[in-house]
Amino acid sequence: MLTYNLNNTGSDSLYEYLYKCIKKDIIQGKLKAGDKLPSKRTFAKNLGISVITIENAYSQLIAEGYIYSLPKKGYYVSDLNNNSIQKKPATKEQVVLTSGDNSYVADFSSNQTEHSIFPFSIWAKVMRDVINDNQTQLMTNAPCGGIMILREAIAKYLKDFRGMYVKPEQIIIGAGTEYLYSLIIQLLGNDMVYGVENPGYTKTAKIYGSMHIPYKFIDIDKEGVPVESLIDNKIDVMHISPSHHFPTGIVMPISRRYELLGWASKEKERYIIEDDYDSELRLSGKPIPTLQSIDVSDKVIYMNTFTKTLCSTVRISYMVLPDPLADRFYKKLSFYSCTVSNFEQYTLARFMMDGSFEKHINRLRNYYQNKRDAILNAFKKKPLGSYISITEEEAGVHFLMHIDTPKTEDEIVAAALSKGIKLVPLSIYFHEGTNTSTNTYVMNYSSIKLENLDTIVSSLYGILNAR
Repeated sequence: MLTYNLNNTGSDSLYEYLYKCIKKDIIQGKLKAGDKLPSKRTFAKNLGISVITIENAYSQLIAEGYIYSLPKKGYYVSDLNNNSIQKKPATKEQVVLTSGDNSYVADFSSNQTEHSIFPFSIWAKVMRDVINDNQTQLMTNAPCGGIMILREAIAKYLKDFRGMYVKPEQIIIGAGTEYLYSLIIQLLGNDMVYGVENPGYTKTAKIYGSMHIPYKFIDIDKEGVPVESLIDNKIDVMHISPSHHFPTGIVMPISRRYELLGWASKEKERYIIEDDYDSELRLSGKPIPTLQSIDVSDKVIYMNTFTKTLCSTVRISYMVLPDPLADRFYKKLSFYSCTVSNFEQYTLARFMMDGSFEKHINRLRNYYQNKRDAILNAFKKKPLGSYISITEEEAGVHFLMHIDTPKTEDEIVAAALSKGIKLVPLSIYFHEGTNTSTNTYVMNYSSIKLENLDTIVSSLYGILNAR
């Protein structure tokens, strides 16, 4: 009979101490997979404690997956060899550091914003004004879709700068696009098949996978997602970034856009998720018109974020739902609370309404254009320029760099890392087994310090020229 000394439980309650004792024996292998535990009544009698104490201890062990119960048969030890509760040693690759600090000379994978470009003084003034003028509103719970004044400001911005005519009620505010994706899935249902661009933003597939949603990778061509592939794969909802595809930089032509809208219109429950994540940062010409602005069938769910235009730590995103889906949202999901604090919402709303956001965007474009030009000029000069070619540099804050070298990507990445330079191959954005790219790198330059440019160039040339 299983037994434990319960005379010295320390600060633990009796059931907590018993739970820890059994858990320890399971982890150490004293209790093996499939072993049957004593019944609650027999165990309680043997230990001289109440049945409730045994029940509470067993319940906690079941909740954590250490044991399981079979109706009318009893309690058994789980097989930890196939259980995720086993402890695994953490590696540096598994641990995500959140301090924002790193030792890289240049990190071309980072989307962090340099502090010098954020309008701290204006933002601080707006925050003070909000505290003084909106004290009652700050203490009032926001509607599920976000405070109306911010949604009105976003609607006006979309009309003035993106040619989109939407009602504030169609706009839903959330803390990051990942949260909004989860709302879309709940709104549309778990039986829809989602399409993910290949290559594409890898986190999208991870989100769908984590929520156990069926999804398929759709290979893109030089114009984006082919409609034939959507039909062949029986896709219901397609996620795209037509104005500036990540990571290839492709801009979807108007003909392909209309083809996609035609595809979506042929079935009642077909939708397109348009990710317009960095449209404001097109560095030459006007921003590309949105797919939503030419949609007449209410088939496009538009998504955007302020993490690119303000800074990566401002977790405010929004989506624009077609009218029928907006109605469905309020009927089905209005019990959710808005995940962005009132203080942040009122601050951003005032920042947009007084013209500060527009001025900031214009300043940001000039800043990134000058930064990009300085980097490209340095890269294109010989001798480094003899090894590389640059494409897709007109939009957003990344470009593609192809290296003409017999060295492998792994060799290039490792050698660059030894010099304090982090490079990300385009190949990692392809679904497994479909990569068609070799020695092309996605160069995000938003956090690159120009004072390190000479070091970056000389290091890259040294890597490529080394025998």
